[in-house]
Amino acid sequence: MILLRDSRTRRRRLGVAAVAGGLLAALLTAAPAGAIPDPGDSPADGKAVSRSDQAEAREAIKSGEIPAQDEVVHSDNIKHVANIPKDALPGTNSDLAFQGRYAFAGNYDGFRIFDISNPKAPRTVAQVLCPGSQNDISVSGDLLFLSTDSSRSDSSCNSTTQPATEKSSWEGMKVFDISDKRNPRYVAAVETACGSHTHTLVPERKNVYIYVSSYSPNAAYPDCQPPHDGISVIKVPRNAPHKAALVGFPVLFPGEGPDGGGNPGGPTNPGVSKTTGCHDITVLPSKDLAAGACMGDGILFSIENPERPRVIDRVQDNVNFAFWHSATFNQGADKVVFTDELGGGGAATCNADIGPNRGADGIYDIIGKGDRSKLVFRSYFKIPRHQADTENCVAHNGSIIPVRGRDLMVQAWYQGGVSVWDFTNSAKPKEIAYFERGPLTTDRIVTGGSWSAYYYNGYIYSNDIAKGFDVLRIDDRRTDPARWVHMPELNVQTQPDYFD
Repeated sequence: MILLRDSRTRRRRLGVAAVAGGLLAALLTAAPAGAIPDPGDSPADGKAVSRSDQAEAREAIKSGEIPAQDEVVHSDNIKHVANIPKDALPGTNSDLAFQGRYAFAGNYDGFRIFDISNPKAPRTVAQVLCPGSQNDISVSGDLLFLSTDSSRSDSSCNSTTQPATEKSSWEGMKVFDISDKRNPRYVAAVETACGSHTHTLVPERKNVYIYVSSYSPNAAYPDCQPPHDGISVIKVPRNAPHKAALVGFPVLFPGEGPDGGGNPGGPTNPGVSKTTGCHDITVLPSKDLAAGACMGDGILFSIENPERPRVIDRVQDNVNFAFWHSATFNQGADKVVFTDELGGGGAATCNADIGPNRGADGIYDIIGKGDRSKLVFRSYFKIPRHQADTENCVAHNGSIIPVRGRDLMVQAWYQGGVSVWDFTNSAKPKEIAYFERGPLTTDRIVTGGSWSAYYYNGYIYSNDIAKGFDVLRIDDRRTDPARWVHMPELNVQTQPDYFD
């Protein structure tokens, strides 16, 4: 692990590391191997688009239909109060977590810690070099957790890329001690089957359980063999995190055959991902519930026994959903919002050709109680603003905004920006605020935009893949009551009971 103090220090230390272990080459060429990611999960070179698409993008800017290149636009009820550009970590910015006055920002090259005690002027506290996509991040107490879903030469932060076909390759979970925010300390690593694309914490007083989501096994990968029809569960003792260990692999999609019993995908269900694991899981510990977005399936399950989660209900949408990406409960635990990451985050899907029901959110009511609970589809939500065909845009990571009596959500849409929307009436969702930038380019698709947009203690924080860390403030009578709700810690995939 290399702690980066400033850009000058980083250049000097990287030079030494490059000589010792080829680290420079690893920084920008790290690509997931043990689990094949959605296209948007790897830093990508620009993809060419047709001349007609280029011309349409330029004309749309000229006519004012979309913002100019890099121009910031937003609804009247949102203010852009701060932006902190990338610094020592040049890779793709990914997920966010929060604790007290700190925000923790994942990046494919490591992670960055911000002091957000003054949200209008965030300050960098630490930058840690530890390459390994996608560095999904979360925190609990004095511990920070980081997902590695790229095949590495070993579990260290000085590792280099190595083919997943080699048995000695490593990918999985890393654990850091963050009792000193200025000097995070790497304390443990646990290898998991097919790596860790994302992870979700189930925190208890003495232990933290981690649900590790990964997918896409291959018979040629010694550590990622089919069927891969469940999740890895890791137990981390708070007082002895170095003893973190795998405690189980519960099967969520039992069935015969090489791929288990999940959605078979094409050709049975054309255009739908075959279920070979989960992409993301959100838990609601106060209700002993979890919702899983699992490629071709959405599931509701019980976590009453955190080591042995149990599926209650399962749904599919083989008409409009291509890839079940993430899940969010409402505060009342009687709705779940599932997202469809059509195109994997690397495609232009916010346009008239794709339409309003694909690459969107699916809103499901939870009907019934306990083991009789059922997920019932109600509607789709998609941002109402068409984007250029040079902008990657699709539903991505978001969180609820805690207001009693309303179901409000803020959500990232890559280059579609940040959207705030109301699904109190689950059959008629509507957008109430937005923030976005114009396209990064008008001649090709370059992956960019907001990866995660979350509400925390009065502000919206967004980790933009290319532009850095954004802070937004929403002023709206519908969201204003949320300012009185302050949380000591927030990992969005470990959804709190805001009013308990």
